Amino acid sequence: MTVITHPAQPFPGQKPGTSGLRKKVQVFQQPGYAETFIQSVFDAIGVAAGSTLVIGGDGRFHNRAVIQQAIRIAAANGYGRVLVGQGGILSTPAASHVIRKYGASGGLILSASHNPGGPDGDFGIKYNIANGGPAPEAVTEAIYARTQVIDRWLAEDSADINLDAIGASQVGGMVVEVMDPVADYAALMESLFDFAAIRRAVDAGLTMAFDAMSAVTGPYAVEILEKRLGFAAGTVRNGRPLEDFGGHHPDPNLVHAHELHALMMGPDAPDFGAASDGDGDRNLIIGRGRFVTPSDSLAILAANAHLAPGYAGGIKGIARSMPTSAAADRVAEALGVPCFETPTGWKFFGTLLDAGKATICGEESAGTGSDHVREKDGLWAVLLWLNILALRGESVDAIVRQHWARFGRNYYARHDYEAVESAAANAVIAELTVALPALPGREFGPLVVEAADSFTYTDPVDGSTSANQGLRVLFEDGSRVVFRLSGTGTEGATLRVYLEAYEPAGGALDRETDNALSALVSAAESIAGIVRHTGRTAPDVVT
Repeated sequence: MTVITHPAQPFPGQKPGTSGLRKKVQVFQQPGYAETFIQSVFDAIGVAAGSTLVIGGDGRFHNRAVIQQAIRIAAANGYGRVLVGQGGILSTPAASHVIRKYGASGGLILSASHNPGGPDGDFGIKYNIANGGPAPEAVTEAIYARTQVIDRWLAEDSADINLDAIGASQVGGMVVEVMDPVADYAALMESLFDFAAIRRAVDAGLTMAFDAMSAVTGPYAVEILEKRLGFAAGTVRNGRPLEDFGGHHPDPNLVHAHELHALMMGPDAPDFGAASDGDGDRNLIIGRGRFVTPSDSLAILAANAHLAPGYAGGIKGIARSMPTSAAADRVAEALGVPCFETPTGWKFFGTLLDAGKATICGEESAGTGSDHVREKDGLWAVLLWLNILALRGESVDAIVRQHWARFGRNYYARHDYEAVESAAANAVIAELTVALPALPGREFGPLVVEAADSFTYTDPVDGSTSANQGLRVLFEDGSRVVFRLSGTGTEGATLRVYLEAYEPAGGALDRETDNALSALVSAAESIAGIVRHTGRTAPDVVT
């Protein structure tokens, strides 16, 4: 065993965001950049000698090079075993499951999630802890603090391993096991859902289209949807992971999954359409002629979860991020279980899941999951929808309409202003923060402000507090607008505006969303002055 100590200097800006450190590929390609960050992770967490580390990623450009270095650094820092997906592939939910199943102390997930890939695209590294979930803020702060003073990184002097051959090899005193990235995850899904009922529905004519967006879920979807559930070959589209995602922007929304949306709204639509993102933790759900918003999907899945074997005994609670619509709250009330409102970021669900307070969690950004792992899980959501469709024998549109008829409808949209100059985006938030106390009582067209605040969350399990998690403007009729800067981009800032209007059961449940939210859109502009600050007259993406 020969460990080399490489001198290093801190790189500025290595602060992990809500889902790790994300930068342009060219930034990560700087000599020592990835290495010093990985070493900072190991220094901050304190590696227990002989422990197990999971490594995997979404297959994007630069994954393999960083994985090889991560293996050498892990060996030099005292890990006893590394589990790595074949070809460097592990979806984010699959990595969470592997960490939990094999008792790993944590894992490195190499992904920039739904961001573009390729030599000119994005790259990212996220550390997940032993429960399989993203590192909490105390850990990410410790990592960042270490990046600011690090002066060396350690690596075993060894050759690259063969990432494409399943089996074990030795790197210094550490065992490296290249594993099938799909098998454990597929077995977990089969234990949660009624695969036999879904197969019967497929045999009876249920059809679907799944767009893997040339990203990580392709192999998982082919194995589960086509091989285990019997959907026709070709059901999975863009199923081979590519380093640049085939030129796709692997974000499963109506802009970037427009081909799937066009198919599902057309005359030859299958019964069910779905897509997933770069690292497999987000989902898009579309029925024939019916797009299901992520907020509605969360509520409908929670209301029907008992139809799946894994949730037949009912759910303990629901958790949603603050910007997600309150549709899930009404389901929780009907079920007699709590609903928790947290900041954006799956890590905030971890303590609730570990404490048994919540079973199903979701975010409006198309991330939904349950207590089976500690990450959001795109394919899990797709399979629960299939389980519901198979047992209810109704269309997606019928299920959605029946849900609204019972619980009412939360008209909802998110407006994303992407790559906004950081100074301009910060000015929007700063000016609005100052204005919040004076907003209650003000009228904006037909809307009257009831309350306005900056969202602060106190974790009911560990008592930790997270402030400045988004600015909320609440109106007397139950409508609301939320303003928030996103931490998932790699250049400039993404300003997100969330708009929600509630229509009770028996009301006007079939309006066009744009029409239902038009007064809120006008109010949001009057309140925040986005055009004035940024020059943007329209959002880049509407979800």
